[in-house]
Amino acid sequence: MHRTLAAALTALAAAALAVGAALGIVAALETTPEQPNVPLVTFGRPGA
Repeated sequence: MHRTLAAALTALAAAALAVGAALGIVAALETTPEQPNVPLVTFGRPGA
């Protein structure tokens, strides 16, 4: 019974850690500013 309780607590702690890490990653991605979509190289239209 003691090992079962320890295994259950370990699994619960691992699940809580995974959820916390996922929420932290999402929060970090939402705070980073969106990069502008500006082309680095532009080509003139041929024949224009």
